[in-house]
Amino acid sequence: MEFISPVDALFLIAESREHPMHVGSLQIFDPMESTGSQFARRAYATLAGDRNFHRTFRKRPARLFGTPQLAWTVDSTIELDYHVQRRALPEAGSLDALVEVAAGLHSALLDRHRPLWEVHLIEGLADDRVGMYCKMHHALIDGVAAQRLVQRTLTTDPDAKEALVPWHLPPSDRRAENPPRPRSFGAMTRGMAAAAGAAPTALRLARAALVEQQLTLPFAAPRTLFNVPIGGARRCAARSWPLDRVRQIKKATDATVNDVILAVTAGALRTYLIEHHALPDKPLVAMVPVSLRQDSDDSDIGGNALAALLCNLATDIADPAARLTAISFSMRRSKDIYRALSPAQAVSLSALTLSPLALSLLMPATVALTSPPFNIVISNVPGPRETRYWNGARLDASFPLSIPIDGQAINITLTNNADNLDIGIVACRRSVPEVTRLLDHLESSLTDLEDAVR
Repeated sequence: MEFISPVDALFLIAESREHPMHVGSLQIFDPMESTGSQFARRAYATLAGDRNFHRTFRKRPARLFGTPQLAWTVDSTIELDYHVQRRALPEAGSLDALVEVAAGLHSALLDRHRPLWEVHLIEGLADDRVGMYCKMHHALIDGVAAQRLVQRTLTTDPDAKEALVPWHLPPSDRRAENPPRPRSFGAMTRGMAAAAGAAPTALRLARAALVEQQLTLPFAAPRTLFNVPIGGARRCAARSWPLDRVRQIKKATDATVNDVILAVTAGALRTYLIEHHALPDKPLVAMVPVSLRQDSDDSDIGGNALAALLCNLATDIADPAARLTAISFSMRRSKDIYRALSPAQAVSLSALTLSPLALSLLMPATVALTSPPFNIVISNVPGPRETRYWNGARLDASFPLSIPIDGQAINITLTNNADNLDIGIVACRRSVPEVTRLLDHLESSLTDLEDAVR
């Protein structure tokens, strides 16, 4: 058995019917010259025919000393036709129809008696395209690692004969030279001790950085219609935009690409809340996850390594250009703080930032009793910069689908895919009305910002 780290265990402990704790991806493949049925059959044969599983894809929670969520057990056999399924849309369908199917799959809990992942091949899209919805439990993998895992199955060669599957990837050179070792109890204890030792320093830094410099603090966010208890059913929305539109705004300002994305999202949220007569006077606050993984770390596909920044979304500012300036300033100051920290201190400071979220996961009743620590999670996950292919088909889109929780009824995650920006929105079906309207507001917000910076 292998001990589960405290951070990873939190995603298992907090999971319930109302709070599925898996991350997902909805990919769309264009078979180009081949027909969709031929590609779908070939794709399924590739997925169903590879029974070599990385250790991460064999793990499921086990009881240790009679207590769950303490350790992983590793299954020796995998029922692949359970984990990999083939299905079809009722009729030749649109992106919206595919997303609706993915929303139903994203609402369902993973079976803890089996390794915590699934792949669904979905046929019936217009123009012979094929969708692939994949999900893995957040206790096994974080969003950045999941995206890197998907990227390693793809190739820049449209004529490549070999098709890789996520659970059986060749090790990178660095991985082969430094093979991983299972996390022992001693190693886990030493890691916890190091983080604990860094906590007093992180507390002092948090006081200096967040209070004295008046940066955004947890619980400084106003209450909105997003910050409510949620149910288990999900509504998803997805769309792609040309990444060049974002880059042109970046060139015209001092902002980063991520700043522009946050500003476009903030403008859409502002319009959506005005439409529902629910825009608060105070600006919304976003939690923006930032990966602590090294750029070269493309081989470690397990666990979580994230920091958390709080960003003032300036939704109280009507002018799009002024809103972008405020967001860029907020993000720059928060990043400056993290750059001054050691890795252990960064983890400790992130833990302080996320502690209210952990409390709401473990004690959902606190959501109604306190102000939200932040209003929404907005993640920008790096994706491939060049056009990629799999099994002879072009990857047209890769929409990330993440996790809403109690008090955070909507999640927005974005990733770049060659020349496009793919956006996936996941919301509580009961709590967030007309979530697809956010797609229209994102388009309007992007256009308004383009006009404002010209």
